[in-house]
Amino acid sequence: QLQLVESGGGLVQPGGSLRLSCAASGFRLEYYAIGWFRQAPGKEREGVSCISASGGSTEYADSVKGRFTISRDNDKNTVYLQMNSLKPEDTAIYYCAASHLLTAVQRMCAEKSSVDYWGQGTQVTVSS
Repeated sequence: QLQLVESGGGLVQPGGSLRLSCAASGFRLEYYAIGWFRQAPGKEREGVSCISASGGSTEYADSVKGRFTISRDNDKNTVYLQMNSLKPEDTAIYYCAASHLLTAVQRMCAEKSSVDYWGQGTQVTVSS
């Protein structure tokens, strides 16, 4: 079974930081573009940040630009999302996703239908 497992979520105060990790099981992440999506209660799942298989291209939602950073370590078969200056509106379940390596990161973040595999998600709550 091909699996993506997220970790690193939790409860943080506004302005705090959190680093999410996405580890692959059963396949090598280096063959996939990877994205982070989030879904808040009552909202549609939206693309947060995506990174190409090589790591050479990245995409960020306007709402997180300058605050979040996506990176990948293919040797560790892991993708990260560093989240700084967190805001209450960042509260959501964050999902890791994988798409075919030829998927453009802009398309991946904009179109959930481009995703081949989804993780189960990790809860991020930003609250005082």
